[in-house]
Amino acid sequence: MEVMHENVKCTPTAPKARNTLALLLSRANQIVEIPALIDELWSDNPPRSAVTTTQTYIYQLRKMLCRTVGDEAAGRLLITQAPGYGLRVEDDDIDARVFERLTDRGKRLLHTNRPEEAARHLREALTLWRGPALADVATGRRLEAHVVQLEEMRLTALQLRVQADVRLGRHAELVPELRSLVASHPLNEWFHAQLITCLRHSGRRGEALQAYQSLRRLLDDELGLQPSMPLQRLQQHLLTDTVDGDSYAVDLRVSA
Repeated sequence: MEVMHENVKCTPTAPKARNTLALLLSRANQIVEIPALIDELWSDNPPRSAVTTTQTYIYQLRKMLCRTVGDEAAGRLLITQAPGYGLRVEDDDIDARVFERLTDRGKRLLHTNRPEEAARHLREALTLWRGPALADVATGRRLEAHVVQLEEMRLTALQLRVQADVRLGRHAELVPELRSLVASHPLNEWFHAQLITCLRHSGRRGEALQAYQSLRRLLDDELGLQPSMPLQRLQQHLLTDTVDGDSYAVDLRVSA
């Protein structure tokens, strides 16, 4: 998490203050109830002074904002309103919101058969990521749920961008990235299918078959499963050198 004002970092350093700010940002322009803040900060073991201590963290954040943007602007940003507190922030000032908007736009463009524009929007969305979400925040269970949501959104955007590039015929260019993706997401059959398809379209049918066999062994060793039927059909098309299996890599839908 990083808070910037006029290219100057002003992120709180105290762990609990960072947690508090992160939760408020995850629910920007909403009122976050004091019990929710307490649950995030201490889970099932809040101290007796939890309410007053939470108020102290809010006071620290308010002081930081006052130093950064002035008292008047800080009063508009961080508000106290029963039953809790809220941050009033423009969506364009939160990278996660910008990322979500660009991803939605890319998805719509892809589904209306405009892959070039879709790929451009999705690349722009993915460049906003600099690592795992909230990697430098000691998240409680409420922020953990937010992190899971963000990471799922990131995976969706990545799959959509790969799908757009496949439609644009960028098979050879995708192979190195897809090898990395199947290594980091070994049980994601969709990425394996893209790798197999891109290898085939790059004139590397033998490597495509090897990639299928690697997936088959992995699923058997880890889960006692065989590849899904679409992937098995893709293997058969590789063995018979027919083209009917190509649609698997392109048309497999990514959920919103």
